[in-house]
Amino acid sequence: MIMEQQTHPKHYCGVFGVYGHPNAAELTYYGLYALQHRGQESAGIVSCDGKQFHEHKGMGLVPQVFKGKVLHELIGEMAIGHARYSTTGSSHIGNAQPLTVDCSRGRIAIAHNGNLTNASQLREELEEKGSIFQTTVDSEIVLHWLAQPTHNGENTLVTTIRKLEGAFSLLIMTQSEMIGVRDPYGFRPLCIGQLANGSYVLSSETCALDLIEAKFVRDVEPGEIVIIDEKGLRSIQAFPEHKKRSFCIFEYVYFARPDSTLADQNVYKVRVNMGKELARENPLDADIVVPIPDSGNCAALGYSLESGIPFEMAFVRNHYVGRSFLQPSQLIRDFNVRVKLNLITDLVKGKRVIIVDDSIVRGTTCKKRVNSLKEAGAKEVHVLVSCPPHKNPCVYGIDFPDRNKLMAANYNLDEICQYLDADSLNYLSQDGMVRATGKPKDSFCMACYDGVYPVEYDPGVDKHIMERRRERFEKLVGDDSQPKLL
Repeated sequence: MIMEQQTHPKHYCGVFGVYGHPNAAELTYYGLYALQHRGQESAGIVSCDGKQFHEHKGMGLVPQVFKGKVLHELIGEMAIGHARYSTTGSSHIGNAQPLTVDCSRGRIAIAHNGNLTNASQLREELEEKGSIFQTTVDSEIVLHWLAQPTHNGENTLVTTIRKLEGAFSLLIMTQSEMIGVRDPYGFRPLCIGQLANGSYVLSSETCALDLIEAKFVRDVEPGEIVIIDEKGLRSIQAFPEHKKRSFCIFEYVYFARPDSTLADQNVYKVRVNMGKELARENPLDADIVVPIPDSGNCAALGYSLESGIPFEMAFVRNHYVGRSFLQPSQLIRDFNVRVKLNLITDLVKGKRVIIVDDSIVRGTTCKKRVNSLKEAGAKEVHVLVSCPPHKNPCVYGIDFPDRNKLMAANYNLDEICQYLDADSLNYLSQDGMVRATGKPKDSFCMACYDGVYPVEYDPGVDKHIMERRRERFEKLVGDDSQPKLL
């Protein structure tokens, strides 16, 4: 019996920043609103008026966190913001970002999208030097290294960035500048925009630029550091020797908004292409093509266009229901799965139906949709997935569960099909997925599909590694054999 659990991978984070605008915090709020799909656990904004930092953070969605007069108190012409889903460290207010620190260099704030694979080692090294941590997120590690004294004329920023391994798109703010950083593999997106008054914007996705009417300038390149201050924008390549690119292909499949452009490719068009590739690889005789909204919409349309089979929105989504995997009990999660999508039975009764979803991680939602279609009188239900089977965990900022909890890693195609109670099940091939992007295969990270990890990692490290470190410390403190301060 296949266990029913999380239906889709949880998101990671969205970052957004504005430099040189009198309403920087307000614009950052709207930017985070556009990036809400990347993280729904907490949100925060830190602004700077040239002297002081002003910050507000809270648990929940962006409009829930920034109520009343909060935004009016975030004064200054510079601000960075963060919408979080926890990929390292638990979900509580202490881990909400942006994080700030006071040090000899002044005040520094940071917002991070991604996952550091060497976070535990870096933190241990800092703790041995006397660093005291206030959170259990890997982002705080970057702050501590930035606060370290400079030796032999070294550039502290570049030195710090070169210590980091894994996936990271960072926004860093001081009292006089805003800095954007992208890891040398380019796992996570980060782009530059500009407002009509010349102000600069940094964002995880281009859709947030559109909302505030900022013009897209370019992507931050992998390994690049962009510094924005009163002199304008300048760039440093922190990893000039690094050539390997490993952009997360799952951004195209699921995470990014369809109205965003990533690496010069519109996400909507890529997803439609994935549906067309799916049709070429898996031609079926059916009456209608039905998406699982909203993430399956584009691929289902592509399948319909390529196959000539009519497209029908047989499932209607209730947009006022929260995400099912974030709910506190299985009963509520099950209810939300049912209420989130309602079926128009007249469209499917007596029909041979193809349903298209972007991915199947554990199969809970898909199984319920197949069952509802058959209960409504569908003659046949065929399931198509617009990406390959997920067989490996992600360690670069997507909360895929460990391999033992991934359906495709533990069951073959026939077993999954039987569990779903579908008449057939097929996935898009890796080659088909890559063709849909128009990009070369070696420019992507596809570790969750093929098990090839661009950056080595410790399989024993997960999102709660920092909590376990704290637990170990507390046990040691309780041991009389351990040294005391007095």
